[in-house]
Formats: sequence, structure tokens, C-alpha cells
Amino acid sequence: MLSEEVFEYMERIQATLDPHGGKFLVHGAQVEVREGEWPGALVVIEFPSLAAAREWYDSPAYREILRLRADHIPGDLILVDGCGPDHDSAALAAALRAAA
Repeated sequence: MLSEEVFEYMERIQATLDPHGGKFLVHGAQVEVREGEWPGALVVIEFPSLAAAREWYDSPAYREILRLRADHIPGDLILVDGCGPDHDSAALAAALRAAA
């Protein structure tokens, strides 16, 4: 059962994301584990840039609600720079092979 603090976090988080261009891509969906182990739920939030994600995480608005999540939902939070729509894994492999 979710705590009142988690409900409050869920109700307030979007207002902290909006000024930084953040939007949910995955939120509360069931995961289907095909390899390895996955301990639970997954949330993916997209930002226009890694800098925007950092600004959101460090913002006073998010800091105000952070404990509502961190104290009541076990898990990890990571920021990662994604690849763009023109990403080419074969070109990346060639560059890595050349550098090795």
C-alpha cells in the first residue's frame, strides 16, 4: 500500500518537471524481465538535456518534495545522457574498435 507521502509526491512532481521540460515516458507500467533480475517498478522521465535534468533535480521545487519519495520508496535515481534520433550503433562500434 502506498503511503500518504507517496501520493503527495505523485501529485506534486509534475509541477517540478514542467519548468525544466521534463515528461514521463514510463510511469507505473509492468516490467517483463527477459534477462537478469529486476527488483520492482520503473519510472523514466525525459528532459531536453542532461543539464535540464540536473537543474530539475537540484531545483528548490524538487528538493521540497524529494524526501516524500526517498524516505518511502526504495530505489535508485540516475541521470543519463541519452542518444539522439540519429544514433548508429554500428558507427559507435566502429569508433570504439578504432580506439581500442
